[in-house]
Amino acid sequence: MNCNKLKDGVKSNRLSSTEYQENFSDIHPPLDNHEALVEADRCYFCHDAPCMTACPTSIDIPMFIRQIATGNKLGSAKTIFDQNILGGMCARVCPTETLCEEACVREVAEGKPVKIGLLQRHATDEAMAAQAQFYERSKTTGKKIAIVGAGPAGLACAHRLSMHGHEATIYDAAEKPGGLNEYGIATYKTVGNFAQTEVDYITEIGGIELKHGKRLGKDMTLDDLKSQYDAIFLAMGLTDVNELSIQGSDINGSEDAVDFISNLRQSDNFSEINIGRKVVVIGGGMTAIDAAIQAKLLGAEDVTICYRRGAEHMNASQYEQELATAKGVIIRHWLQPKTIHSKNGKLSSIEFEYTQSKDGKLTPTGETMAIITDQIFVAIGQRLAMSDFGKSEKIIKFEKGRIAVDSEFKTSIDGVWAGGDCIADGEDLTVSAVAHGRDAAESINRTIQS
Repeated sequence: MNCNKLKDGVKSNRLSSTEYQENFSDIHPPLDNHEALVEADRCYFCHDAPCMTACPTSIDIPMFIRQIATGNKLGSAKTIFDQNILGGMCARVCPTETLCEEACVREVAEGKPVKIGLLQRHATDEAMAAQAQFYERSKTTGKKIAIVGAGPAGLACAHRLSMHGHEATIYDAAEKPGGLNEYGIATYKTVGNFAQTEVDYITEIGGIELKHGKRLGKDMTLDDLKSQYDAIFLAMGLTDVNELSIQGSDINGSEDAVDFISNLRQSDNFSEINIGRKVVVIGGGMTAIDAAIQAKLLGAEDVTICYRRGAEHMNASQYEQELATAKGVIIRHWLQPKTIHSKNGKLSSIEFEYTQSKDGKLTPTGETMAIITDQIFVAIGQRLAMSDFGKSEKIIKFEKGRIAVDSEFKTSIDGVWAGGDCIADGEDLTVSAVAHGRDAAESINRTIQS
């Protein structure tokens, strides 16, 4: 045990280099050729394919698995990429346990689905390693489209537009493209530099320009873009976070979980990341789970997730909750943060009030409890920053704090489409964002070519 682990406070270098390497290794190691063939042989190749229906991008899952079974891995990859050009990342981060694999006939009959996600990774990794490019640009149309956001939705849209011969310029506020895939996913889910490898693979088709450090509402406006481009696709995701508005929330040691995950994703040396001995994470979604697990992997001794409602209300899937508890994370329910306390200028504890559901509404009980902590991560949701829209905020339609779109992802502003997490029906899933970007591109193509 590293001696630093015995000391109080938030510190770096809690573990040995071997422990960091083991803790942040690939959570789902890839299948080798033999394992892939054995797994592919388990597929019934169902005619009605409930797994395909459950996939937001409608990948022909029986087809790509059959192609793996017959030794045609590049053909399998093309079947995947035809519907989901970010199939490599989705194979790593999709909640397959609640999508395709939950619908698998093997799951229903045996409780052990075909490992669709790992098979998808097996095929797509092979194609990307071979630098196999299956798509070419159509004859240049001269049409230009601005895309705001270089995340899954923006990249998928740009690739499909390029296939149609259009020019796509992607504006992104960050230093690197990839959006959520680069900055917002737990490090152990996408080891190495896969997000950037995938961006390079996607943009290899040509006709896609990336412009970094450009934020809508600060560096350009919708009016600016409308004057320069034939169409606009908004895919900036959720650009702001909900703040914890309780007494003491400004005390040093209370941090935003999104920033913590982003900083960890960009770190080349996990031993330099500061982590407390007793960590509390507030929230019930995937961000809370990812922050909690990674705090534990960095050497925190006690990590507790506190959520204001019951387990059945958590946005994080049952699988992810079980993964957290398997890593030693404690999940406590029906606790609402009330006050953060400090001692000698340092974070010392957080006080919670017990809650209950009464007539369908969350109600405080008046009872309180406290947890000793030296670090708090806040993961209570993200939101769209209205400042991004400037004067356009008055004319673009919103629903529940996000952009309203129709069935073709058109917004209330003529010539402007939107997709991904920033829209009202956004599901905060990479695979759903890819589907939005792909389908919006088809709508844009039909509109500007008519």
